[in-house]
Amino acid sequence: MRILLLGYGKMGRTIEKIALDRGHEIVGRIDVDNQHELDTIEADVAIEFSGPTAAFENITKSFERNIPVVSGSTGWLSKKHEADKICNETRGAFFYASNYSMGVNIFFKLNKFLAKMMDEFPEYEVRMDEIHHTEKKDAPSGTAITLAEGIVENLVRKTAWAATEGIAEENEIGIKSFRIDSVPGTHTVMYSSPIDDIEIRHVAHSREGFAKGAVLVAEWLAGKTGVFGMDDYLKF
Repeated sequence: MRILLLGYGKMGRTIEKIALDRGHEIVGRIDVDNQHELDTIEADVAIEFSGPTAAFENITKSFERNIPVVSGSTGWLSKKHEADKICNETRGAFFYASNYSMGVNIFFKLNKFLAKMMDEFPEYEVRMDEIHHTEKKDAPSGTAITLAEGIVENLVRKTAWAATEGIAEENEIGIKSFRIDSVPGTHTVMYSSPIDDIEIRHVAHSREGFAKGAVLVAEWLAGKTGVFGMDDYLKF
């Protein structure tokens, strides 16, 4: 499979290594200095981790060139509905996930299940912490936002999330973000009561889990049209 990399930072390089190990060909590496090359490259799929400022343009330009896109950039999702619309209008293929780690996606499901259980116990207050490397440009992380949205769907007393260093509003899930050198990603969901605390946590040890998941999804997307997410891929 001919893969175009949109974004060639640490994640792009990790994806490249895994893709080559699986027998794929890297036909282009688009970064801030050579975005014009996207106008001419032919590829079977693009894997996009270009970041919040470049993601939308890179994704939609790929649709115009009939290149399916697997995207993992966060911080641009206010435009995702528009990207979905362009994908459908061009009869393209678009797969978006805030996190491609299989472990994280199991964690997403566990988070929703726990939130549904805790709806019966209003004495527990919920909050979240997320830790990433200092090069991460957005906060909270896309993974933290996905976790918060999963709680809002299942915990009636919470209707929104908020990035906060202090105490969130009563209806909000407070998310604290920390940036520490060389931390791939740690997410903790905490339920606290006057009597005890309950925590669930996912700790990534490297970027390889995220990168391998993106390559596996790119293989799965071949020959498909439409807009997809992890529920379509995992079917659980």
